[in-house]
Amino acid sequence: MPKLPGIRQTMSDLHIWVGLLGGWILYAMFLTGTVSYFKEEISQWMRPEVPAQAHQPDAAELAPRLVATLAQLAPGSLQWSIGLPDDRNNTADAFWRVGTGRRFESAVFDPATAQKISVRESNGAEFFYRFHFQLHYLPVLWGRWVAGLCAMFMLVAIVSGVITHKKIFIDFFTFRGGKGQRSWLDAHNLLSVFGLPFHLMITYTGLVTLMFMYVPWGGDAAFKGAQTRQAMQSELSAFVPAGPPSGTKATLAPVADMVRQAQARWGRDGVGRITVNNGGDAAARVIVVRSDRARVSISPQYMLFDGASGRLLQTKDSVGAAAETRGVMYALHLGRFADTTLRWLYFLVSLAGTAMVGTGLVMWTVKRRAKLPDPERPYFGFRLVERLNIASIAGLSVAMAVFFWGNRLLPGGFAERKAWEINVFFIAWGLTLAYAVLRPAKKAWVELFWLGAALFLLLPLLNAATTGRGLLHSIARHDWVFAAIDLSFIACAGLHALLALRTHRHQPKARPARRNAMRTAEATP
Repeated sequence: MPKLPGIRQTMSDLHIWVGLLGGWILYAMFLTGTVSYFKEEISQWMRPEVPAQAHQPDAAELAPRLVATLAQLAPGSLQWSIGLPDDRNNTADAFWRVGTGRRFESAVFDPATAQKISVRESNGAEFFYRFHFQLHYLPVLWGRWVAGLCAMFMLVAIVSGVITHKKIFIDFFTFRGGKGQRSWLDAHNLLSVFGLPFHLMITYTGLVTLMFMYVPWGGDAAFKGAQTRQAMQSELSAFVPAGPPSGTKATLAPVADMVRQAQARWGRDGVGRITVNNGGDAAARVIVVRSDRARVSISPQYMLFDGASGRLLQTKDSVGAAAETRGVMYALHLGRFADTTLRWLYFLVSLAGTAMVGTGLVMWTVKRRAKLPDPERPYFGFRLVERLNIASIAGLSVAMAVFFWGNRLLPGGFAERKAWEINVFFIAWGLTLAYAVLRPAKKAWVELFWLGAALFLLLPLLNAATTGRGLLHSIARHDWVFAAIDLSFIACAGLHALLALRTHRHQPKARPARRNAMRTAEATP
């Protein structure tokens, strides 16, 4: 009777295959999610028309002026929602309901003047944030289901990896360079252990953010009917639906007084958003929402005022235990509460997680290449995985660089400019896959890494040429957001150049049996 494999061998097989099957999407999810920790800063760089913000304006002074602007811009709207600037966002934004349907319009406002400003049409880094859990071109629900399935694969891969590597913490302090498969395994182990608690947290909390879509039965059991579903919505978000207007006109009470009451409760910079329902009507309501910044929870906190009299109607400071637990996990995943130092730690450990997935994908081919009868003519499955690895890892970097090039080069008046920024990203990514299929594997790796290095290195020069806000100019003006993004591009170029050089110098080691056969063949007349 054949001997059954042990638990470690079973876990090893599970680790390998769930890591491979979800690895390509997971790598893209990890990398775009990592970049999203600096979403606001990258979005500023992608809208160079907006000047740098010298200081954060007082919400009590800015909010009334923005409300007055919206009263002129959208007088018949049932709902205005205004996002206030903060230490990471140098503009105010607003959206308002058009008619009674579900269509909205939006605009960007200068905090100094409270007036609408014209900026280039761009999704900014919001594209990376949305892509990492929706995958863009898929329908939204399908994208989230695929992302959730891959996140579950990641969770299984982490647990099975810990079980498989019994010396994983010892191996963390061991790295043997130039040893082929052993070097890739050492790198994979080091990156895995380095951020293991973070990887577990970020994967699990990522699933929690969409738990009501994946496992809706608990919510359905607890909240039945329209009223209880509305109660659940109020537990999870600060959205207060606009009721029917009374039809009686009334002047909106001073919004500044309402904001000052909220500031007295949450601090000067504690107000994040202001929503006005039925502005100019006797049934008006003003909702002052607390910011998520410096708060390790996204559970809703707000103050509800009567718009006509300014009287405080409701203060929502807490939610139930289950909703608060979700809010904490959601906040841990997004990292919005983090200061600059902690955000960089998030970024670096998440980048290590991206590299962990990438080294795992590469290790799959490195391990099997040594066992191929003829490495120059691999079987189809091996060739497919190898080409997908090239496009998923090196190709994604090229596509992201092209996305930033598109932001600077696409004309401002170009129709559907916002969509075409994203289109050039996917076109470039698709071309890297075609390139990987047509070129020998090693040459494709090296050439795409060099291409990525060149694209990132030239981005600061392109920025200086097209906006006048180059690196030296930004440093001289203390515009640290633009300077940091340009320096990050240069660092990315250096990393890709290093990878290109290392890949170019790498020589795969043949199996001893194959080496002996080659020597015998050479010695035979």
